[in-house]
Amino acid sequence: MRDYLNHTLELLDNFGALRDPFDPMNIRRAAQEGARDVGDIHAVPFILECKDVEKSAVPKWLRQAHVEARHAGFPYGVVVAKRRGSGVGAGRVHFSVRTWTRVRSALALHPQEAAELYGVTVSARGLDTGRWYATVTLDRFAVLLADARRAGVSSRAVR
Repeated sequence: MRDYLNHTLELLDNFGALRDPFDPMNIRRAAQEGARDVGDIHAVPFILECKDVEKSAVPKWLRQAHVEARHAGFPYGVVVAKRRGSGVGAGRVHFSVRTWTRVRSALALHPQEAAELYGVTVSARGLDTGRWYATVTLDRFAVLLADARRAGVSSRAVR
């Protein structure tokens, strides 16, 4: 996941090494912090909780991602999930509705405009809005990440 995003965002040189190893915008695998886990991947301003699974549990994973984003001091926690045995490029990035709305608002995009630009699909199962989420493909997330960085979307946590 880290290598895929670093490559897609052109943060690697022709030999696959980071162009600038000290650049805080590099996608990094986080050191695990035990009880105060800070997520799997840091992609400023996002914490990515990565899942390689047979069975999906997105709402549960999103709650975990939000806690880990707070622990790491990042404003956005999202989940990247792929089916076991499929390639990284098959990953889907899931946002809680609240996180998606905050990201979209930070980019000053109307909901329909954002949906078209990033290929968002929404899962609205049942009446419990806490179980609803928005999903983009990993390649569209890379575009969104680059746009957020260009727009100067804050890397500071919103509490």
